Amino acid sequence: MGRKIVRRRVIKVSLDGSSRTREDQLAGEEPLEIRFGHTSYTTSMRTPGDDFDMVTGFLVSEGLISEPEHLASLRYCAGTDEAGNQTYNVIEVQLGPGAKHPDLLAARNVVTSSACGICGTNSIDEVRKKAAFAPPPESGRIELETLLGLPDTLRASQKLFSSTGGVHAAGLFSTSGELMILREDVGRHNAVDKVIGAALREGLLPLENTVLQVSGRASFELVQKAAMAGIPVLSAVSAPSSLAADLAEESGLTLAAFSRGRSVNLYTHAERVIHA
Repeated sequence: MGRKIVRRRVIKVSLDGSSRTREDQLAGEEPLEIRFGHTSYTTSMRTPGDDFDMVTGFLVSEGLISEPEHLASLRYCAGTDEAGNQTYNVIEVQLGPGAKHPDLLAARNVVTSSACGICGTNSIDEVRKKAAFAPPPESGRIELETLLGLPDTLRASQKLFSSTGGVHAAGLFSTSGELMILREDVGRHNAVDKVIGAALREGLLPLENTVLQVSGRASFELVQKAAMAGIPVLSAVSAPSSLAADLAEESGLTLAAFSRGRSVNLYTHAERVIHA
C-alpha cells in the first residue's frame, strides 16, 4: 500500500549560523486513478489510505450514487512502480442497480490536484448537481457552545497532522458533539470525500442531524459535497468563498466559518445554531 507518512532527511538552518541534519516526516501524496471498467474517469492526488472511502465519497459528490446498493464493487487494479511493487493507485468501480452511470466521454481526463476538487470540469453549472437529499429545516440544530467546541475536538484527533503538520481534516459530528468519522488527507476535498464515503458504506446517508467540521476554509466544492450527502451544517475554521455562501443558501445548508474560540460567523440559515 502507499505510505501515509514519508521520511526524508532535511537540513535545518538558522539565522545564528547553526545547521543540523535531521529526519522529517512528510504527508504522503500519490495519484489515485478511478476507472469504470477499463476506461479512466479521473486521477486525483491524495494521501494513501481509506481509498475506497474516498472513491465512494467522490461518487456521491458526482451525483452517481446515494445508497450502498448503488455501488456493486471497488477493487484495486494491477499496477506497479519502477521496482515492481504493487502501487495500489488504480481503483476500478462497478456500479449497481439504481446508480447513475457516468458519461465517460465527458470524463475528467486531467489530474485533479490535492488543492482542488473540481479542476477539469467545464463550467460552474456542471458542478451544481441536483442533490439526492435536501436537509429538512429542523435538522442539524446545534447549541452554539457545542459548535464552537468541534474544531478543538477535531484537532485533538488528527494523528497524521500531529506527525507531519501537512494535512487537512474533516470530521462528521453528531449535533451533541460526538465525533462519528474522522479522515485526513493532503487535499481538503479528499478528506471530505473519505468521510462521506465511509458514511455511505455504513448506510448512514442522508446525514441528517450531523455537522461537518473542516480544518481549513469553506470552498464551493465542500459545500457541494456536504449538500450531496444531506449534511445540514458545514463549519470551517477559516473563511468561506462567496460562491460557497451562495450555494449553501440555495441548498438550505447552514454555513459557519471563522469558528475559533468563543465566536463563529453564520453566513446562511443561522436558525440552526441555538444561542442566547
